[in-house]
Amino acid sequence: MECSALNAGAKEKLNMPRTATIHRKTNETDIHLKLNLNGHGKARISTGIRFFDHMLELVARHGAFDLEVRARGDLDVDQHHTVEDVGITLGEAVQKALGSKRGILRAGYFLMPMDETLAAAAVDLGGRPYCMVHAKIAVKRVGDFQVELLEDFFQGFAQSAKANVHLRALYGRSSHHQVEAIFKTFARALRFAVSRDKRLRLVLPSTKGLL
Repeated sequence: MECSALNAGAKEKLNMPRTATIHRKTNETDIHLKLNLNGHGKARISTGIRFFDHMLELVARHGAFDLEVRARGDLDVDQHHTVEDVGITLGEAVQKALGSKRGILRAGYFLMPMDETLAAAAVDLGGRPYCMVHAKIAVKRVGDFQVELLEDFFQGFAQSAKANVHLRALYGRSSHHQVEAIFKTFARALRFAVSRDKRLRLVLPSTKGLL
């Protein structure tokens, strides 16, 4: 009887929605973000930077997340605050939506080809923030997006999600393809990391007992 009750409770926890709503407001940005980790790849994104919008749409689609982002920032000054703060807010949402983190795979990695480009990502939601981005991108802008802010976005995410994030464009000719492949491979790696393992539904994926 006790075993049946335990299994029923575990099943109920597995079926609980993993969602988060975050409102982050500073003197530089005002961001509303909704995330459903158990989504279907739906996205509604508006940041004022169209190429960045497209990259976040890719994160939702390839991560199988439902993601809504409304961001207003001081784009008349620079894109930096908007891009970095969206990364921070997304990381906060992932951390909140994961709850106790029991039963998740915790880590994920992926290789993403895009024509002549190959990108790699490894993500670990182990509670220790660290980010490494290696990409030799020849141009300063792809579309209307400042390429140097690629690292700032992922740094912001890693810090607030308390995650290790390692990203690399292994090779590629097209700057557009390199940036896009990095966002896609990140989404796929994160999708694995947040996924649940039914065999370990009540287990925290750490021998330390803390994530």
